[in-house]
Amino acid sequence: MTPTSRSGAGRRSIAALICGSLAAGGLAAAGVTVLEPGAASASSHREAPLISGTPQYDNTDVYAFVSPDKPDTTTIVANWIPFEEPAGGPNFFPFAEDAQYDIHIDNNGDAQGELVFRYTFDTDTKNKKTFLYNTGVVESLDDQDLNITQTYDLEVLKLRNQRIVSKTKLADDVPVAPSNVGKASMPNYKKLRDQAIYKTAGGAETFAGQADDPFFLDLRVFDLLYGGDLSEVGRDTLKGYNVNSIALQLPSDMITESKDQPIVGIWSTTQRRGANGQFHQVSRLGMPLVNEVVNPIEDKDTFNASQPWNDGQFLDNVTEPELPKLIEAIYKIKAPAEPRNDLVDVFLKGVKGLNQPPKVRASEELRLNTSIKPSAKPKRLGVLDGDNAGFPNGRRLTDDVIDISLQVVEGELLGTKNDLGDAVNKNDKKFGHSFPYVGLPTAGSRGKTVKGNTTNSVRSALGSGVETGSGSDDTTLIAASAGAGAGGVLLIGAGLLWWRRRNDRAYY
Repeated sequence: MTPTSRSGAGRRSIAALICGSLAAGGLAAAGVTVLEPGAASASSHREAPLISGTPQYDNTDVYAFVSPDKPDTTTIVANWIPFEEPAGGPNFFPFAEDAQYDIHIDNNGDAQGELVFRYTFDTDTKNKKTFLYNTGVVESLDDQDLNITQTYDLEVLKLRNQRIVSKTKLADDVPVAPSNVGKASMPNYKKLRDQAIYKTAGGAETFAGQADDPFFLDLRVFDLLYGGDLSEVGRDTLKGYNVNSIALQLPSDMITESKDQPIVGIWSTTQRRGANGQFHQVSRLGMPLVNEVVNPIEDKDTFNASQPWNDGQFLDNVTEPELPKLIEAIYKIKAPAEPRNDLVDVFLKGVKGLNQPPKVRASEELRLNTSIKPSAKPKRLGVLDGDNAGFPNGRRLTDDVIDISLQVVEGELLGTKNDLGDAVNKNDKKFGHSFPYVGLPTAGSRGKTVKGNTTNSVRSALGSGVETGSGSDDTTLIAASAGAGAGGVLLIGAGLLWWRRRNDRAYY
């Protein structure tokens, strides 16, 4: 199969993005049936010993796809901080300030990044004398009642032979969408999310903030592959959990090498500043599943700190994978013969004729052919079901990578047809039709919202039980009396009021 050339009104280069910012059927498997519950693997959540203890720096998943509503652009979504419990206050889930969150682009197949899009974050706290994340109803990202806010800078780094040759800022002090505290605090969260979408002068769009975890799967695989007898299947373990997302949409011809070479490799990393002031890579993710169920424990931390051009050291983990042997031991499904060169071709090089660069160096990257048009009706099994716009040609939010990967691992491409899967076929929340596409995060509190959804109406309903100050950092301290009606609000004692007034200077 020969990749289709992308049509359009000429090509642009990464220089256009920089200057603009400164100025302002391949592998179709016939007869695939509806999948029955089977054994599966898991995604990159808490995948290595060291990173599992520092979730702010932990990559969970990377997605890359030709934008369905803007087919001349490529969208990349990279997620961090696994298993965010929506009600996990009072600190909730900020991005780390001592980290560099990077998205890497390899546009010639040499396993080296030619472009790096780097996000760095700053945090501002208006009032440090309160434990509250927000001190009232938040109606906009610049609302004074949003006590803790974050902003980020976005830079693009151009590299040659692993060395930075230029660095340009694309966005400065862009607001981050906050954690979704609850419906009372943030009655219109979509409005806040929309306000966090930023368009650069060079034609890119960027977003950072909380989102529903888009990965869908049954993670009970770790209990002897679903209980050892398939008694544990069919429940989306990540339902109701959030992640921190970074999304970036770029004109595709800004990241590809040329019109004749439209394939890019994509991965994300996190660098953390050490005690010596230097940054060290602590997390890395491209293709799903690799570091979680392909690499053994002894290699996991090393992989997170390594670079794609050194992936030869992990080759045996792919050619002699552990998972098929476990499936054979537990479910008596015979493992395919080794060495598994079919897995190398699909997961380390890309599918020849579809998303494999002409001069490819085997490495763990998510490879996308940007010239393949988006599917009008995406199929969750992607390339296995004749949909060449899906995984493993990039990764869409709707792609069922668990079922796809498992079927390939169990020999689908070697003639061993199978319909194995985890019986979780779609996400619990719908995805958007436009950038940033990810679902809205689950709210921390899902109780009733005071009618009117405004700060004034909330204070009015609370009545005299709320003391409203004139300063922008004023904090409301109230408590609902037990068993009281809708308007039953009790000030926490006269002593609290005295304490509050005494400490006004400390507040302001």
